[in-house]
Amino acid sequence: MKVNETLKIHALASIANMKVHGRTTGARSPLALFWTGSGIECNAKGSELWVEVEVDYDSYEPWISIVINGVPVSRQMLTAGRYWVCVFRGMNENVTKNVRIVRDVQAMSGDPDCYLLIHAVKFDGEFLPVEEKPYKLEFIGDSITSGEGAIGATAEEDWISMWFSALHNYTAMTAEAVNAEYRVISQSGWGVLTSWDNNPHANIPDNYEKVCGVLTGQKNEALGALDDNDFERWQPDIVVVNLGTNDGGAFHSPAWEDEATGRTYKQRLNEDGTYHKDDLTVFEGAAANFLIKLRKYNPEAHLVWAYGMLGTPMLPAINRAIELYMKRSGDQKVTVVELPNMIDETVGARSHPGRLAHEWAAQELSAHIKEILAKN
Repeated sequence: MKVNETLKIHALASIANMKVHGRTTGARSPLALFWTGSGIECNAKGSELWVEVEVDYDSYEPWISIVINGVPVSRQMLTAGRYWVCVFRGMNENVTKNVRIVRDVQAMSGDPDCYLLIHAVKFDGEFLPVEEKPYKLEFIGDSITSGEGAIGATAEEDWISMWFSALHNYTAMTAEAVNAEYRVISQSGWGVLTSWDNNPHANIPDNYEKVCGVLTGQKNEALGALDDNDFERWQPDIVVVNLGTNDGGAFHSPAWEDEATGRTYKQRLNEDGTYHKDDLTVFEGAAANFLIKLRKYNPEAHLVWAYGMLGTPMLPAINRAIELYMKRSGDQKVTVVELPNMIDETVGARSHPGRLAHEWAAQELSAHIKEILAKN
């Protein structure tokens, strides 16, 4: 291979025109990419670009996608180690390319050793400013929002990193439709009150204040995952909450036992198969409290609860929770949007929504968001 002797190494922190996407710390030496859809973006005028990554994991390797001029051109697994990845080479050195390197996989709470860092880039040209988007969106959710099953054949059932996609995902599609920058806070199996298997510790609201509170382990703690998030640095115009699917699933799952205390937890069904009223009330209280927390940290944002794609059994409870919150707070900047249900033609891997299901959801959600933005 012909060596490009004009390549120069630039520490990420030294590049003024490098845009960082996704919730992370202020550190850039190196930059930790914690969440789905996080990454870097640049306008690169040159012929060849490389990125230096550092990766580790025990079970779940990170994947990235490379997007050039708005089109995904590469998707790859990142194996453990510190090394250079070629983003592009042999392109016209006089043409500016918009480049995004995107983390495709959610923060892996089940793998404390899993992390993805970016140290530097190697480039033979100049970086030009990235145009700022007019809006900012934050998405909060579970496996649907993490894009689990959005890529891969419908026959796939293995729970592995390969079947996650940040791009074939209603979050990215919605952001593109409304011309917005976006962030994602999501974790497969987690809910508002409890996870799909009744674990009360696996809920998003309790971890929202931290940079990436779903992660554990010394490595991620050292990277700042458990630091308090700096909300003033990035304020969204819209916060989209897509939670409740796993809370509903917990009613149909066995009880969960806390090994540390011996206590068991279970969302109960009545004899006729309906949800126990007392347990629904607890869920509604948790959802209303989460809205209070979201308003505290995002004082000007419109809050949208988006729910569906895998059924809507919790929709009445979600509506009651929002009514409770609005009554108590007087806050009118809260709305609900029902997302199109997955059908046979839109199923992806692992019995989760596929790309077409995400496209339908993005159409519904982006139309709702455009109406909100038009009124502001």
